[in-house]
Amino acid sequence: MSTTTTEELSATTLLRFATAGSVDDGKSTLVGRLLHDSKSVLADQLEAVRRASAGRGQDSPDLALLTDGLRAEREQGITIDVAYRYFATPRRRFILADTPGHVQYTRNMVTGASTAELTVILVDARNGVVEQTRRHAAIAALLRVPHVVLAVNKMDLVDHQESVFAAIAEEFTAYATELGIPEVTAVPISALHGDNVVEPSATMDWYGGPTVLEHLETVPVSHDLAHCHARLPVQYVIRPQTAEHPDYRGYAGQIAAGAFRVGDEVTVLPSGRTTRISGIDLLGKPVDVAWTPQSVTVLLEDDLDVSRGDLIVPSKDAPATTQDVEATVCHLADQPLTVGHRVLLKHGTRTVKAIVKDIPSRLTLDDLSLHPHPGRLVANDIGRVKIRTAEPLPVDSYADSRRTGSFILIDPSDGATLTAGMVGESFASPEPVKDTADDDGWDF
Repeated sequence: MSTTTTEELSATTLLRFATAGSVDDGKSTLVGRLLHDSKSVLADQLEAVRRASAGRGQDSPDLALLTDGLRAEREQGITIDVAYRYFATPRRRFILADTPGHVQYTRNMVTGASTAELTVILVDARNGVVEQTRRHAAIAALLRVPHVVLAVNKMDLVDHQESVFAAIAEEFTAYATELGIPEVTAVPISALHGDNVVEPSATMDWYGGPTVLEHLETVPVSHDLAHCHARLPVQYVIRPQTAEHPDYRGYAGQIAAGAFRVGDEVTVLPSGRTTRISGIDLLGKPVDVAWTPQSVTVLLEDDLDVSRGDLIVPSKDAPATTQDVEATVCHLADQPLTVGHRVLLKHGTRTVKAIVKDIPSRLTLDDLSLHPHPGRLVANDIGRVKIRTAEPLPVDSYADSRRTGSFILIDPSDGATLTAGMVGESFASPEPVKDTADDDGWDF
């Protein structure tokens, strides 16, 4: 591949990444430094930050204010909500999720990292790996984030010592390996002064690796669709019934994974009816092939009963449908999740009634041990659950598909999101628990 082609390709790629770390590790400062030094901040934004910083008695602009937009965040100097920022360099486009560091906002980190292809986990060089560092690493592993960057921040406060950085990197990498994280890239930085964020540090010449931005620009983002399970959750049925389109019946949605082609034999789940794709419309024009994450309208050869919530899949690669879902979950709500809890389960575009049948274990992050049968999960807990649904669902393993292997549990009384779930096995899987109780009493 020629240099020009490589540059053209990298310029069109998109990297979604999230930042995480304990309180005061400097996440917002790192994000602000990335935006500032990569020339991604508008002049009026920078001027607003200068004014706000001066009002707080600071001599220089506090770059953390570029992302901490809530009044409470600025007053307390902390991050509360997930802040999304969009920026680009000549080599790549980025969607960044700056997530909170407080334990009580761990659930926000789940939200920010759920679609990330890379997570930057910050560590204060003075404190090393702490419990919240382990918690964020565990969540990155559970969410199958393929790339993790360990940014050892505030190196200027430990005299830029290589030994401090090496010890932290070794401890974190060992823990990440135990979690099953496939790749860790450690970078010593000072977000406040810009060392190894965008430009290489002049004070840490012992480090010969990439800067944070250089790694973000060059880390491989997999867009190989050949090995993906093609999935199209139906969001809307288009039936104009106009003089121009009297017989048009299209099934619209965003392709969750893989690619679809005209002529493919497909199955509609959960009904199991089989047909072929007769056409694909993209942006109002017919195309022969479409792939994730494009939003398309698919036309089928046969008139089938297809509605919102159904899943169109290749017939030769269809997931099994089931009413018994086992998953690893992170509980997000203040209200505990208990055995017997009646919930709504939203999978893709389909929402069904469900009951929490069992909570086999809760994960202890300190040593990754499992507390068996806790009976309930409280906010920020990670554990295993067994759920019985009122209707069959076509679910993939989360390890195979992050989109169709995930779900959320919803409180049917007020619509609040309770829990985020990842179907199938994970490092948090307990030993097989023999379920001796029968199903008497279940109403579905």
